[in-house]
Amino acid sequence: MKMAHNTRIQQREKTRVTDKTSVSTEVSKVSMTFVAILGVAVGVWSLACIVGGLAASGGPLQLVGSWVKAVSGM
Repeated sequence: MKMAHNTRIQQREKTRVTDKTSVSTEVSKVSMTFVAILGVAVGVWSLACIVGGLAASGGPLQLVGSWVKAVSGM
């Protein structure tokens, strides 16, 4: 009479979580940040120009009137 030998083997599943970012992803992040900073700089500069124009022309109505004269050539 032969006895069957059953061997129980347990396997562990190893899961490794890694966050791999590629160079192109990092370059995209830096590029988008740079473009956003430039956009803010242009916005601040345009606001400063409008405020300067308001101060130089004497008020908002005079600024609009001067702008219309400059654009139309009157």
